[in-house]
Amino acid sequence: MFAAVIDRRYSRKMIVRARIVVTMDGPPIENGAVRVIDGRIIDVGNFADVASANDGIVDLGDYVLLPGLINAHCHLDYTCLRGKIPRQKSFTDWVRVINAEKGILTAEDYVTSINTGFAEAQRFGTTTIANLIAFPELIAKMNPPIRTWWFAELIDVREPERANKIVESATDSLKRAENWGLAPHAPFTASENLSRDCQEIALRENILLTTHLAESHEEMEMFRDASGPLYQFMKEIGREMTDCGDDTPLRRFLRHLGNASPAGWIIAHLNELTESDFDLLREMRHKFSIAHCPRSHAYFGHVAFQFERLQRLGFNLCLGTDSLASNDDLSLFAEMRAFQKEFPDVPPEKILEMVTVNPARALRRENELGKIERGFLADMIALPFTTSGSVYETILNFVGKVPWFMLHGKTVAIH
Repeated sequence: MFAAVIDRRYSRKMIVRARIVVTMDGPPIENGAVRVIDGRIIDVGNFADVASANDGIVDLGDYVLLPGLINAHCHLDYTCLRGKIPRQKSFTDWVRVINAEKGILTAEDYVTSINTGFAEAQRFGTTTIANLIAFPELIAKMNPPIRTWWFAELIDVREPERANKIVESATDSLKRAENWGLAPHAPFTASENLSRDCQEIALRENILLTTHLAESHEEMEMFRDASGPLYQFMKEIGREMTDCGDDTPLRRFLRHLGNASPAGWIIAHLNELTESDFDLLREMRHKFSIAHCPRSHAYFGHVAFQFERLQRLGFNLCLGTDSLASNDDLSLFAEMRAFQKEFPDVPPEKILEMVTVNPARALRRENELGKIERGFLADMIALPFTTSGSVYETILNFVGKVPWFMLHGKTVAIH
């Protein structure tokens, strides 16, 4: 498919040429080329200006070269649940069903599910993923084929007195990974003590935090009104409910932050917001990142995501796939198209930023990931060029397996 002329004396360096190079740092480059040495991008520009006689050349031909995609929120644990949970009447009903499905999974099932998810994400052009894992001790059995941030999903709803031990145990497992963080699951499943312990470790270890927040109307009913299906369910399983009845989920989250900065958090969903919530968001000096999952959002029938208002307030907005317990596949191209359908006035290049530049910023790797730029890691993918309104429309309209994939300067065969 691709012409390759590689001088074996220079196997750790190469020139990658394509009809168009989309750098995410300026206009697309016609007849573009990228020089890669030891896994990093050394030069980017027109092929005639970048190539030299000593460089091995990988000529992609009539293709578009772009940064690898970054999934800002995913649960690979549940890849094996694809198609197993019919749409429920309520978010709470879905929680009941997924808990029942999880109850019959073994450790081997989870390992297989995660590995299957990695392979699928890679086929769809994802080079970096923020993955929440319920059993961080399984990380030792993993060899991810893509760049992975492991976030331990932590729940202490039935045993809040063990919050400290739960966090310490997860941290011990996570430290085996190159990139890791902590994920107190949600306000209705993670206690204030657990969230506080996570924040202390984040400060000490300089790691990221993520959580699900204000995802459903039932979560809003639970905290603001002390009523609704989620309130009743959590009460039934023994949760202490004295924190319900006067706060929105966002207000509760910010109150538990105390004086800590929210800047190190990736907040998944943030669908249910009141006007008083927007007043709080407007006043925030240091803002968190937000991961919106368009197809999972549609699956649950959540209230419209407030993209325009959140963007105007300066929040860093990213896209994720969520899990296959509420989605069909792990394609970020499909997420971009779903987002475009929801927000047709957003330019396609801005949508592409939500799976490249913006999640790189959320992961604090804005100087290494999400662009094709000097000094950045050589994580790139290539798609067939097709004539359309713009090269960005070509990218958003791509369907299928990505035919060319490079991770840290190494071309990877996708299975």
